[in-house]
Amino acid sequence: MHAVVLHEFGPAGNLRYENRPDPVAGPGQVRIAVRAAGAHFVETVMRAGEASDKAPPLPGLPAVLGGEAAGVVDAVGPGVDPSWLGRSVVTSHGTTGGYAELTVADVDGLHAVPDGLGFEDAVTMVMTGATTMGLLGIARLRPDDVVLVTSAAGGVGRLVVQYAHALGATVVGAAGGPAKTGAVRALGADVAVDYNRPGWQETVRERLGGGRPVTAVLDGVGGGKAAAAFELLGDQGRYVVIGWASQEAFEPGPELLAERGVTHVNALLELLAHPEDGPAREREALAAAAKGDLVPAWQAFPLAEVARAHAAMERRETTGKVVLIP
Repeated sequence: MHAVVLHEFGPAGNLRYENRPDPVAGPGQVRIAVRAAGAHFVETVMRAGEASDKAPPLPGLPAVLGGEAAGVVDAVGPGVDPSWLGRSVVTSHGTTGGYAELTVADVDGLHAVPDGLGFEDAVTMVMTGATTMGLLGIARLRPDDVVLVTSAAGGVGRLVVQYAHALGATVVGAAGGPAKTGAVRALGADVAVDYNRPGWQETVRERLGGGRPVTAVLDGVGGGKAAAAFELLGDQGRYVVIGWASQEAFEPGPELLAERGVTHVNALLELLAHPEDGPAREREALAAAAKGDLVPAWQAFPLAEVARAHAAMERRETTGKVVLIP
């Protein structure tokens, strides 16, 4: 089979498309002929060899990154019901790496791909969608909220915008560049702004009109853009961390939070503290996509061009979930 192998930590060019031995399904496992594999920004950090408390531990080398895969079961290991053979499945618990034509996964972590849902949609929802469902549960958005979503054109951000719009909230989507803001507007955002342009905060204030404050910020960026979003948040508002695309921290101090009565929660850390809820969130996300309640957004790259995909993620040029196609 072909797989993308990392032999040495470093730049995106260190990801090599190579021939590798086919993996073998062990006890309680299946082998999946991959039709779509998910790629995460956090994997660019791991590939670079940067240890972080926000990222999984660095892998031993050589490594095949990626744990999310959707495809067709082509082999089962000892003790696995043979009825899995030939079924379309998706998992976020691959054990040999999803950046490959074949991958192995525990049968307990499989979900059948719902009827009518493509492999790209399924691999988007099994982790990015499930994460979004968990974040939204923590954010507890209401129809009367004015919600500001940063990184609104990303995989999570797009789903949050859709959800908040369907809920009836007023949605402000902030993203980088006219193509991304146009995409966010098409998803139902009442206000879409380019947060790379100076004065974007004033644009938000003007378009909301009447001094109407933002009541909830769902921040997926961190750093200076998060600080600017926080300034738009009204007293008694909620500031919810749902990502860290800039890799820069923004942590409002306790005195400022108390002075303004703002609730601050790092929803990502809360999700990590409760991994037992993951399977239920995955089922919920897949069902929401199958019913059309949420429409997953993804950008596909050939598996052989994964280095280009990683470089694009690092430059923040991608829109939606990055999916690799063998």
